[in-house]
Amino acid sequence: MIVGTVRETKTEEYRVALTPQGAGDIVHAGHRVLIEHGAGVGSNFPDHEYEAAGAELLDTPEAVYASAELMCEVKEPQHSEFEREGQLLFTYLHLAAAPEVTEALLRTRCIAIGYETVRRDDGFLPLLAPMSEVAGRMAVEIGAHHLKRPGPGRGLLLGG
Repeated sequence: MIVGTVRETKTEEYRVALTPQGAGDIVHAGHRVLIEHGAGVGSNFPDHEYEAAGAELLDTPEAVYASAELMCEVKEPQHSEFEREGQLLFTYLHLAAAPEVTEALLRTRCIAIGYETVRRDDGFLPLLAPMSEVAGRMAVEIGAHHLKRPGPGRGLLLGG
């Protein structure tokens, strides 16, 4: 199988779906991995680490989409990424919040698997759980920001 990943296009999204180690594991299992140049920069994974792991670097996302059978991404497809006729997509989908994404996936007959739906036999959601933990920790920081002054708050400190 040919697996690909590209730089995320959603504003302020710096994660990358495949780390160099993950790409190496896929290559070691006998598959090809295609990475867009710079896809890992926002997560501090330089191109040379992907190359050392056996991944192939391509210059544009279009080149990756054109050759990959399975696309691994982080966020739901953006409008510029909707045309994926029959491609296999593995990413967070958030379909309830984005009906236009659902419609686009149905229209293109894309085979999409949402990270948030991957479940172990015991019911645990191994891909959603860490994101939920991060969101819970961030909620405290964001709440604290909104209490500060200068800022939007009344000058309250969470520490008392």
